[in-house]
Amino acid sequence: MSRSNLALWTAATAVTTAVVTATVIEAARYYFLSSGPKTPVARSKEFTDTVPNYSEELIREQLARNYVFLGEEGMKKVRDQFVVVVGAGGVGSNCVTALVRSGVSKVRIIDFDQVTLSSLNRHSVAIGRDVGTSKVDCLRRHLLQIAPWCEIEAINTLFNLENAESLLLKDSPTYVVDCIDNIDTKVDLLSFCHSKGIQVISSMGAACKSDSTRVNVADISASDEDPLARSVRRRLKKRGIINGIPCVFSSEKPDPRKASLLPLPDEEFEKGHVDQLSALQNFRVRILPVLGTMPAMFGLTIATYIVTTVSGYPVEPIEGKNRIKVYDGILQSLAGQQSRLGEKDQRVQISLSDVNYILEEVFRGKSPISGFSTRLALSRWKREEPLSLQNVVIMTKEEQKVHEDRVLLGGESLETVYPPAVLELVEKRFREEKYYSEFR
Repeated sequence: MSRSNLALWTAATAVTTAVVTATVIEAARYYFLSSGPKTPVARSKEFTDTVPNYSEELIREQLARNYVFLGEEGMKKVRDQFVVVVGAGGVGSNCVTALVRSGVSKVRIIDFDQVTLSSLNRHSVAIGRDVGTSKVDCLRRHLLQIAPWCEIEAINTLFNLENAESLLLKDSPTYVVDCIDNIDTKVDLLSFCHSKGIQVISSMGAACKSDSTRVNVADISASDEDPLARSVRRRLKKRGIINGIPCVFSSEKPDPRKASLLPLPDEEFEKGHVDQLSALQNFRVRILPVLGTMPAMFGLTIATYIVTTVSGYPVEPIEGKNRIKVYDGILQSLAGQQSRLGEKDQRVQISLSDVNYILEEVFRGKSPISGFSTRLALSRWKREEPLSLQNVVIMTKEEQKVHEDRVLLGGESLETVYPPAVLELVEKRFREEKYYSEFR
């Protein structure tokens, strides 16, 4: 093709693309906007129900970026999903909004609560005029303006085992999202889904959390540093469920300087029956401090997990920073050291989850001796003291051998082997661990 012909072809293609894009935009404007004869400013067209014959061309244009990202086959799977979201607060509202924006064609939203003024710091779509209305109706009303083609079922009721079948099995949903903040009800929902083989993902506690870098997706058996997850795990274990339920949780460690659930005033206890202060029986009485951004992150993480999982997009959630094998190797290095020190019992008082905590939280993922973060091992620090979280140190395998030969077996003092800066850093880490262990 000559340069002149190529230039003509390129120009023609550009014109064609511009015409098609302009046509789609104008069609969308025609569909969405209408104006009265006396009103110069266009107003949005109000959708009060699903539009079954909504233009496929407009849908595909609205989801164009998703189609480019996930591909034709992946987006077909996403659009075929029917997701039930139980709980329409900060986490649930952000999750279902993201799912609808991503192309999910059918959702069922379940919640008994109303939008309050304090909800506006974390709810995905609620505005001032929605205060006092049911959360599910608020979501349906706003989401229909985003995706008129989506079938949105809003059920203003409290989930329990008595209505579980009608809420979670009717019309065969493909996914259930648990965004409940009451432990007993949450466990009932998860147990029901597990027993029925329904795909479910659960949100753990976003309240009192503030570190976005600690948000994880993992099997519930691998969740740590989350009081709600711990309570849910214990209750599920009593029902014979140990794993098989993915969840979103924060591994942010507790700190007395951070927000926490404040105790009720003494005068409330003096009145007796504080449970009567709750809106519903067996639901929490006290208000949870919530940084509005964190529930949104939890909800968006769940939506991302569902969209990528069902579409077949290659994503590998990091469980415990994807270092389970590393943790196990580090733990085995400590057990091996016990044998070399002549200990008859190679069992150690350190668990696999403790290794995660020691490595990531106490020693910041690296040896305090060299600052290296590869080929790591765990070593007893002082020979005369028993193994504990305040007498084990992360170090490289080479450093472990030197430490054994000179300190643990050779009898040299720590002051002889290590410079003051290393000794001070290790002692500082031990003091921090002792401080935080009061709240773990």
